[in-house]
Amino acid sequence: MTITSKDNETIKHIKKLKEKKYRDEYKEFIIEGIKMIEEAMAENAVIKSVIICEDCKSQGAIPNDLMYEIAKLDCIYVSEKIFSTITDVTNPQGIMAIIEKPENKETEIDYQEANYLILDNIQDPGNMGTILRTADSLNLKQIIVSKGSADIYNPKVVRSTMGAIFRVKIVEAENLVKTIKDMKKHKIKIYATDLLADKSIYSVDYTKSAIVIGNEANGVSTQILNEATEKLKIPMIGKTESLNAAVATSIILYEAYRSIGKIK
Repeated sequence: MTITSKDNETIKHIKKLKEKKYRDEYKEFIIEGIKMIEEAMAENAVIKSVIICEDCKSQGAIPNDLMYEIAKLDCIYVSEKIFSTITDVTNPQGIMAIIEKPENKETEIDYQEANYLILDNIQDPGNMGTILRTADSLNLKQIIVSKGSADIYNPKVVRSTMGAIFRVKIVEAENLVKTIKDMKKHKIKIYATDLLADKSIYSVDYTKSAIVIGNEANGVSTQILNEATEKLKIPMIGKTESLNAAVATSIILYEAYRSIGKIK
């Protein structure tokens, strides 16, 4: 049966999941598009339901091999008109899924890792998604985010990650200062980005370290800066005084991994 009514309970539920309070309540989030569905299946994410645009399916937009795999799941078919009311994509591929959120708690930080990324109140969903994608490109296994940061399950964040959201563990810190203090007890050096810093990102040892990236407008908070082992800046020789948070993260992470021999 194909759903054709916007008043259908499943359609109402999907629309609710566009809001953080409902994503938190139901412990679910939405992914959309062929690549994201494939990534979710490859990484063994818990897929609650797959929503398919009946018209799109008949047009052959979704590969047959993917259709064969998702046929084993709970599939919900909707009309093109209804799909257009639940998609967030300009040119949708006619497929989305409801995913169960993984349980990641502050106490789950793996202190056996060599490098960490800490996000202090990052607000822009596009930045958040790009940062996750960059971390995944370096095989960084976990990111610690402050409670006030953009929701990583925001649809724009999820799309921007291009599948990285399934591979990078996100640990939401209830109290980021306390979390950083705990990390220091585990002999992890804390490097906070700061435009007023004297030291360059090219002048420190990144072995067993965490890099802190701050809020787009205000940078790393004063409390976090006070806990930092060192404050670092990206040297700039032009007139630009600061960089986009996602760009800055990419530059620092790649330098950190290069300097400790993880990439060449």
